[in-house]
Amino acid sequence: MKRIFGIIALALGMSSCNGIFSGLYDVVEPDAMPFGFKEINEDDHSGTIFIDARDYEKWTYINLEDKTADTANMVHGDAEPQKWHFAIHRYDVKTHDGSARQTDFTTFDELKASGDYENGVFTTDTLSKVIVDMSGMMSGQLVYHDSEVNKVLSRWLKVDTSVMPPIYTMSGKVYILRMDDGMLAALLFTDYMNESSVKGYITIRYIYPL
Repeated sequence: MKRIFGIIALALGMSSCNGIFSGLYDVVEPDAMPFGFKEINEDDHSGTIFIDARDYEKWTYINLEDKTADTANMVHGDAEPQKWHFAIHRYDVKTHDGSARQTDFTTFDELKASGDYENGVFTTDTLSKVIVDMSGMMSGQLVYHDSEVNKVLSRWLKVDTSVMPPIYTMSGKVYILRMDDGMLAALLFTDYMNESSVKGYITIRYIYPL
């Protein structure tokens, strides 16, 4: 009888732990949302991009002009697409020879009303390290990979790992992306989870060209 109660207690304990660490180890489930470019409005050049960014080894490369989203595994040395404007790795963001700045606006309507597109300091990418393997997190054994990252664009989401489970805070700000050809786009990151609250599913609203 004691053994039975012990098994039940262990099961309950594991269930409790899963709740505590659910913010760290997300269950991989079938895709519940359409990925790529959706809700495209050609009249105002706007749309929404859904990205599956759960795989820490991959970058998803976004081409705003052709409305495509292609992935490449950086650990395996996959070649990136020839043409792209910005890319997502989990919650990291980088540009293709471009630059970006964070505005004080939280909606596209505010941005358009201001006409404040070019003013401010635009930052370029810098060499950084991104996590490619989280399996050893609880023992402090994370695996990193060198990559270019735009620190300003990556501010769209702050992940505080000083507490468990981590605290996720979105900036809610509109970002201006300036491409290498001088064209501008407005980006607004609106979610980092899907409808089932699984993290790593990114939703981005955009205007291109701005």
